Amino acid sequence: MNRIRVESDGELARITLARPEKRNALDHETTHELLQAFTSCAQHTGTHAVLLSADGADFCAGADLKELAGMLGATPEQHYADAEALGRVFIAMREMPKPVIAAVRGRALAGGAGLATAADIVIAHEDAQFGYPEVLVGFVPAMVMTMLRRSVGEKRAYDLVASGRRITAAEALGMGLVSRVIGGGGDDFAEAAELIAREIAESSVSAQALTKTLFYQLDGLDFREGVLAGARTNVAARSTEDFRSGVLRFTKKA
Repeated sequence: MNRIRVESDGELARITLARPEKRNALDHETTHELLQAFTSCAQHTGTHAVLLSADGADFCAGADLKELAGMLGATPEQHYADAEALGRVFIAMREMPKPVIAAVRGRALAGGAGLATAADIVIAHEDAQFGYPEVLVGFVPAMVMTMLRRSVGEKRAYDLVASGRRITAAEALGMGLVSRVIGGGGDDFAEAAELIAREIAESSVSAQALTKTLFYQLDGLDFREGVLAGARTNVAARSTEDFRSGVLRFTKKA
């Protein structure tokens, strides 16, 4: 792979955007490699969680505008195929039964903010910035809206996409766009994000899969349906070896 690195250390897989000279902008090749990487991690039984990070000062500047400029004469079908490719990355991140943790330093803008928003957990450095500035260049943060509305609510989401303004990590935390904010130097942040991701990766893989599946399934259910879906998931969890061994281990300590 030319645009990203994929490494594995035990249960934790790392996907790293590796195009710092372009602020890790998303061109077609990067998008294709990301989809391959997330699909592979989803299928690999030894991988329990994925840590998404980036080389350089910025997480991701969004779409590669130079490549987009080269498509100005493309057909609607070609434009759709290009847009759908990034959408499929977001879908793969959401549908894989393993937690995806994004570690964000520097700027996460447009499609780069979309990558962070698509992750299940977002760990942000205190100096990180987030923004959806597509409208400022006549574009639309179209696919990101589905995730952004769910993360921060209707009014805040529309403010972000209509104004294109950047927000700090602290403001993003207050909105619910990020999970945790961590200070310190770059190495300290990387180590802290790695520790969080590894703790998740080393927990029960069956419990994590059931938790993630139910969590996003609730989006389309009313209150009663959600509670009953939870009951069914509860039963499924009780049938796993992780549950049986966990309960027995706890009762022996009591």
